[in-house]
Amino acid sequence: MRKRNLFALALLAPALLSGCVGTGHEEPQVEEPEYFLLRPEVEKAYGYSHAVRIGDEIKISGAVSMDDQANPTAVGDLEQQMKNAYSDLEQVLAHYGCTFDDVVVENVYTTDMAKFLEVAAYRSTIYTKNFPAGSWAEVKGLALPEFMIEIELEAYKPR
Repeated sequence: MRKRNLFALALLAPALLSGCVGTGHEEPQVEEPEYFLLRPEVEKAYGYSHAVRIGDEIKISGAVSMDDQANPTAVGDLEQQMKNAYSDLEQVLAHYGCTFDDVVVENVYTTDMAKFLEVAAYRSTIYTKNFPAGSWAEVKGLALPEFMIEIELEAYKPR
């Protein structure tokens, strides 16, 4: 009988040490999503939230170069559009107590990859510690024909 108890303990030890075995009565902790609207009227009109936080993860919708009425800004100037998008993203990150140092994924969509590659060095002023994972993709078009770049992020910030 002692061998059986030792065998059972050996099987359960990793689960006991990791806290995976309980009484079976614990309720799983589910965090409600926390939504953030940077430009509430625009985002409600177009049907999206600029960001959603669930636990330690923050998903941020693509930022483009627009004013508070959703009018494109810096039309024809990809570099300025990129800077405007990063400015909006910085505001969203700040809402959650984050900086670009907390960004773990960055996806860039542009209608002119050659031009983006010419101005992409600007990113080193944004990401001063590490660059995030992510993708760069040239696309045929974005939400409005004047938009030349859209940048979406994911951040990680333990509560």
